[in-house]
Amino acid sequence: MTDALHTELLQLAFQAAARACDLLRDGRPADLGVAATKSSPVDVVTEMDIAAEKLITGLIADRRPDDGFLGEEGAAVEGTSGIRWVVDPLDGTVNYLYGLPSWAVSIAAEQDGETVVGVVAAPMRGETFRAVRGRGAWASGAWAGERKLACRADAPLDQALVSTGFNYVADVRAHQAEVAARLIPLVRDIRRGGSAAIDLCDVAAGRLDGFYERGLNPWDYAAGDLIAREAGALTGGRPQERVSRELTIAATPGVFEPLQRLLEDFGAWHDGT
Repeated sequence: MTDALHTELLQLAFQAAARACDLLRDGRPADLGVAATKSSPVDVVTEMDIAAEKLITGLIADRRPDDGFLGEEGAAVEGTSGIRWVVDPLDGTVNYLYGLPSWAVSIAAEQDGETVVGVVAAPMRGETFRAVRGRGAWASGAWAGERKLACRADAPLDQALVSTGFNYVADVRAHQAEVAARLIPLVRDIRRGGSAAIDLCDVAAGRLDGFYERGLNPWDYAAGDLIAREAGALTGGRPQERVSRELTIAATPGVFEPLQRLLEDFGAWHDGT
């Protein structure tokens, strides 16, 4: 029963993500502007974020009316089925606003509080990543067709390519820049793509050795965290803690612990205020 349920959830997440990607890619107005701001004047929401979330939640609710929802743009339904959908309808909104290709739709399904299905679709890269708990992680699309994902073979930390992200609140971002400046001499290099969901999937796909960021919300990491773990990566937060808003880390098994230790020493979990 559980396998059948998880397959149903995966298929529904995949379909909802594809429909939202079509809307976002094909329906983007030439004069797209900011519809609202969140944590700061540069933390933006567009009309397309809102439209995509309504499409996703509406499609899923039609099929599974007893499920709950948690969405970045306000969806919050308790549900009675034990299934909750965690939805980021447009991860990488600023990239999308500027016409940069690194944005994605992220949909995860939780069963009794544990993530069991994750889908991250990045249409401008021509890729969709997916995972079911205990069944591995997979990707389909333009880069290399249908394939099972596996994180990179372990490299020493000083040869690790690590990605991160920055908050939209100025004081927090300034502290994050200080942490990155201390980390840069100790790794191969640092990247900043602008979509945590894609970064987590790139760890899963072996394109990054590690990723970390402070300040992520469940919709930012729920699907990507599962995909990374199912591809063999380790994920967590501060030592002995799970991924959380305080700190999110995903890395190959050999990079994870030394990276986590450095980030703890550098205060990467701190908000800088």
